[in-house]
Amino acid sequence: MTASNNNTDQETVFIVDDDEAVRDSLRWLLEANGYHVRSFDSAEQFLAHYDRRQVACLILDVRMPGMNGLELQEHLLAQNISIPTIFVTGHGDVPMAVNTMKKGAMDFIEKPFDAAELRVLVERMLGKARLDASSQREQQAADELLARLTGREQQVLERIIAGRLNKQIADDLGISIKTVEAHRANIMEKLNVNTVADLLRLALSKRS
Repeated sequence: MTASNNNTDQETVFIVDDDEAVRDSLRWLLEANGYHVRSFDSAEQFLAHYDRRQVACLILDVRMPGMNGLELQEHLLAQNISIPTIFVTGHGDVPMAVNTMKKGAMDFIEKPFDAAELRVLVERMLGKARLDASSQREQQAADELLARLTGREQQVLERIIAGRLNKQIADDLGISIKTVEAHRANIMEKLNVNTVADLLRLALSKRS
């Protein structure tokens, strides 16, 4: 856990639970293990402070006044926010929590929770958050490179991806083979790739 003055750069464990004793217990446990923790007593308060650029995970209570944990999960999904989440549940909430896993939650823990199990789950969640952040950075870099292409170069690239040969691309677009070759060279240069395999990997990443 790297210290930083910028909240978006610091790995954070968010706790959302209306029970102050649970929040304090979780915070104490996690901070004692070196994690940066922020806790909130409602889903609404969490949403007011959460920045989706953060590398973070979420420990979320199922039953809360106002927006409950299930509704918060639905809201985040609707916003295409994939923060790794585990639910803290009472015994009667277990079937409900299982259903949350079908919607992407990584796990759930029952009250009273096991400290060792919680630490393992938090580290697994932050590991996923790091991978997600890395993938997003790579996707953004690929998007910026692809945006450099002209309209004609994008047409040529689409056909390269489809496995068309230079002669076929020339026939498709009504241009000469030499012009296709020139476009291919420009595409490779603009996208900073040396092989067709690298070209395909970058171009297809935009579709994944």
